[in-house]
Amino acid sequence: MRNKLFCILAAAAALVSCRDEWQPVFTTKYDAPATYETVAMEPTMTLKELAAMYVHGNPITFGYESDVVVGGRISSSDQTGNFYKSFYIQDETGGMEVKIGKTSLYSDYKEGQMIYVKMAGLTLGEYGYKDLKNYDDGPSGGSGMVQIGYQYEYLPGTEPEYETSYLDATTIVNEHIYRGEIQEKVTPVVLEEADLPGRLSTLADNSAIGKLVTIKGLVYNDEIFTLVYVDSNANHKDSRNRVFLSDQTFGVNTWAMSKNKFIEYLDKGLFDEVSIGNAGDYNYGTVADPDNKESIRSTATAATVSQYFLKGSTEVVIRTSGYAKFADTVIPDSVLYGVEDAQGVTHKATVDVTGVLALYQGTIQITVNRLEDIVIHEPKF
Repeated sequence: MRNKLFCILAAAAALVSCRDEWQPVFTTKYDAPATYETVAMEPTMTLKELAAMYVHGNPITFGYESDVVVGGRISSSDQTGNFYKSFYIQDETGGMEVKIGKTSLYSDYKEGQMIYVKMAGLTLGEYGYKDLKNYDDGPSGGSGMVQIGYQYEYLPGTEPEYETSYLDATTIVNEHIYRGEIQEKVTPVVLEEADLPGRLSTLADNSAIGKLVTIKGLVYNDEIFTLVYVDSNANHKDSRNRVFLSDQTFGVNTWAMSKNKFIEYLDKGLFDEVSIGNAGDYNYGTVADPDNKESIRSTATAATVSQYFLKGSTEVVIRTSGYAKFADTVIPDSVLYGVEDAQGVTHKATVDVTGVLALYQGTIQITVNRLEDIVIHEPKF
């Protein structure tokens, strides 16, 4: 339990950014995008070599004289709303997120398309790192993800909230992001447990990081994690405003929670027992307190959910945005609770998942492009 509490505290600040990154996505069809001329460029380094330039806590902003170019094929899509304002590219050495401040990127940047990034003027930073510590109930913390973005601007005298920001102007995007030929969609790499990255892994020792992968035979681990707020319009860093749902399922049986689904769960009393606050600072009552519940309800937003699974003994999280089209899709009881055989033994259905593999504080997270990337195998006995 101590490990979980420290994980919650460690994740708090970064999960605020998760909320910022999981906003509503316009996913209906646009008019046909403007035509453009594809280019073919020669990368000057691999994504692994680029990632190796980063030292934790020291984002790199490349000078405008830099000739560094990286390239890779797009492995993600925001069409269903489960990615937001970014896409992943991958080469043979690994994958990396490119942060572009636009929605409906799938209209202009196709899965499988070759993308070239000129790094001059861009920033290489990291998201989701936490110093590794070991506790009696296991380790906490580990690697995050190196990503490409724009230099994060912050007020003098304050600490930067993130290490990178979005390329949110068309002129900036066009100066740095170049589209090559559209090819077949990326074929996912099938990973066994031994292939999965460790808590301190980077592209230096595991090329699956940032790539589209398939992990088969996952078993539900009876736990979710999500962060919601007593008042979503108030300070998200204030302990009295935080509600962490962790260490159990709380009866949540969907991949994530739209605003309406979250309110439905709330009104059912599924979260009533949860204390308000951060670990070690639970001094603000519970969700069941009338004032708290009314504030939570009146300012509710969609909630991203991390559903915890196991591949053997290794924890794998399937992370789903509350704004995804399939957020409220019910997970079958056979996955969550299992099915009893004639002898009274419970067998859980297994899950094969295909998605982009990322690390958040050393935990493996898979983000799928669409619901069809989650395949359920009912138990046989």
